[in-house]
Amino acid sequence: MPGGGDGDGRSWPRWVRLVVGFGLAYLVLFAVVSWQDRMGGPPTISYSEFTEQVEDGNVAEVFSRGDRIEGVLEEPARRLDDEGEPTGDTYDEFVTYRPAFAQDDLLAELERQGATVRAEPVEEDRGLVWNLLISLAPWLLIIGFYWWLFRRQRAALEGMGGLGGLLGGGRRKPVDPESVRVTFDDVAGIDEVKAEIQDVVDYLRNPEKYRKLGARAPKGILLAGPPGTGKTLLARATAGEAGVPFFSGSASEFIEMIVGVGAQRVRELFAEARKVAPAIIFIDEIDTIGRARSGTTIGGHDEREQTLNQILTEMDGFSGAEGVVVLAATNRPDILDPALLRPGRFDRTVVVNVPDQAGRLAILKVHTRKVPLADPSALDDLAAATPGMTGADLANLVNEAALAAARDGAEKVDRRHLFDALEKVQLGAARDVVIPEDERRRTAFHEAGHAILGMVQPGADPVRKVSIIPRGRALGVTLATPERDRYGFDQRYLRGRIIGALGGLAAEQLVYGDITTGSENDLENATRLARSMVGRWGMSDRIGPVSVLPQEGDPRLFGVSDRTLAAVDDAVRALIEECRQQALDLLRQHRDKLERLAAALLEHETLDEADAYAAAGIPRPPEPAERDGEERVTDRR
Repeated sequence: MPGGGDGDGRSWPRWVRLVVGFGLAYLVLFAVVSWQDRMGGPPTISYSEFTEQVEDGNVAEVFSRGDRIEGVLEEPARRLDDEGEPTGDTYDEFVTYRPAFAQDDLLAELERQGATVRAEPVEEDRGLVWNLLISLAPWLLIIGFYWWLFRRQRAALEGMGGLGGLLGGGRRKPVDPESVRVTFDDVAGIDEVKAEIQDVVDYLRNPEKYRKLGARAPKGILLAGPPGTGKTLLARATAGEAGVPFFSGSASEFIEMIVGVGAQRVRELFAEARKVAPAIIFIDEIDTIGRARSGTTIGGHDEREQTLNQILTEMDGFSGAEGVVVLAATNRPDILDPALLRPGRFDRTVVVNVPDQAGRLAILKVHTRKVPLADPSALDDLAAATPGMTGADLANLVNEAALAAARDGAEKVDRRHLFDALEKVQLGAARDVVIPEDERRRTAFHEAGHAILGMVQPGADPVRKVSIIPRGRALGVTLATPERDRYGFDQRYLRGRIIGALGGLAAEQLVYGDITTGSENDLENATRLARSMVGRWGMSDRIGPVSVLPQEGDPRLFGVSDRTLAAVDDAVRALIEECRQQALDLLRQHRDKLERLAAALLEHETLDEADAYAAAGIPRPPEPAERDGEERVTDRR
């Protein structure tokens, strides 16, 4: 029987019970249908009674299939009992069977009476058992196929360490801290963040010290920051520093089409972590399932919310004595559900920012541990020239330099390799295309317009490189970066950024009297910056010191009226037009410098900082400009 046990007490395999259950259900259904057909069909009469009705001319229609004859009478007839006597029952439809020894000419008699005769060809009777097997075969094949697919997916996901099979099977194995040893020595540039995480490490190492004082470790720590700042590496280093197992996974791995699978996977993950506690659970990109919940849920959103509810339930189940700490990472902490961030769940939010110059130098030293350098002091200059770069960006830059050195057959990575890699990362790889001379000349004036405005505006970011060599999608590029990191932007500086972005368009309009599509990227950057100044940072007298444009979504959903949005559009357009006019005026004043710089670009194609200032005849600013920590690249596309 399904679910029964054999002699040694083991239950039957699930697939056997499944097949037997479907078979029994089919037999019951077959018996019920057969009984209904038998009880609800026309009565069966003797062949003699049928021939009497034929002789009386009372048969209107017959249907024959082998020896079985079904028919309809012209007028109802009385049923006969076993002795041939009429009963009280009547019938107008009937079933009878023609004996094999019958010698009458039934067909001729029916045709003479005018009855309709229909027949089907006779097939060999395979018997009840054979018919049942044929009927069950498709179902058995379908069940077998799905079971085979289920087993294959489950085995594959278990082999990859996945969080579950088709219906949540499989287990996630922890990363042994001894096999993949990552510690705080491998994390650089975010010392203040490591200090905040140190509490968790100390608690996992010495839990009794905290329990004696009635303290408990934070149940959860949220790592928030831009992509590439080292949030995942920091989580792994925390587990390595504490010497505890590390369970990691992306939040998207929990979400499946089948509702309830994500919640089951969360239960399994937390159960496995409790078994080997103390341990760390790390959930990457938690905003995938941790977005603020709404009142309506449909399909995948319902599965996402069920998964989120299960995470909240599991974290509520911690007493603090289990030794399980949950770390999570996100790029968008502003969209997370408030229930995630309340005390008792994610007690702390640790912001992992882009590193400053000292942090970038430390990161470069970490990533060049196994890279032989011809001049280690080049890292100081490289750190100063890479404001705004994250740890992932710097790791990629070092790798590009090592690849370039390998292509050159060098034994060590020298300064040229490092800064060529920086140029490739910032400006893009050079394209080997032939540009017509007239378009090449227009590109030179376009880039010279950007550069001149960056050189003559007080306090502007210094111009580092100007090139009319096509790179990526751009026909030319102008790179301007600040001397030092800065984290605030004043209105004057931001207006200068817009003026500089419109320098290429203004130069084309000044020299040629019209503009081209090469200013597309410049206009996008200028418009985005102007819209933020007007709608988010309160830098417009017309709109006032209010924020009316959210970071994402329709502003009208936040109560912003169409009238206000129209006023924002007018203010943005007016700001950009004012900056464009200032760009034209400045270039008219320095037309001779524009011509000299464009001629130098046509001759050399690429000018470094010193060559660019010398070609334009403008002295390099002696004092370092205090600007933001982001690089600024303008290009002509």
